[in-house]
Amino acid sequence: MIKNKIILITLLISFFLIGCASQTKTGTSYTEGQARQAQTIKIGIVENVKEIQIQSDRTGVGAIAGGAVGGIAGSTVGDGKGSSIAAVLGAVAGGLIGDEIEKKVNTLNGQEITVSLNDGTKIVVAQEIDDKEGPFKIGDNVRVLTSPSGTTRITFD
Repeated sequence: MIKNKIILITLLISFFLIGCASQTKTGTSYTEGQARQAQTIKIGIVENVKEIQIQSDRTGVGAIAGGAVGGIAGSTVGDGKGSSIAAVLGAVAGGLIGDEIEKKVNTLNGQEITVSLNDGTKIVVAQEIDDKEGPFKIGDNVRVLTSPSGTTRITFD
């Protein structure tokens, strides 16, 4: 019986981790639908940068998985009514912890980048900081790529 609970807990944690994986929002990441699409390109200079956080919508997977794991873990404590109470408390605590974990997993460090384009217009784009390329700095020469669907990204020139 305990072996089955351990297997179930392991499966729920795996489900939770897969459900919380977030899509990157850097200037060098593309979705499958964006690949092989012509984009317009403009050249400019970074005029201002501001650190931001990009937060994905919560799916509830963290709270559900955490609640399930907490409930199962709590049910193994005590006997009878004590076991039921521990299961409820474990589920509530697990749900709160799981929701917080999902929030942290789905929060990305980003920048709000103001670019002065060569044609004189100014634009602002918010995107995740690319770990490989690093953050943008004032004065950087950049390319601004815009897809037919309107997705705009900034990359180093």
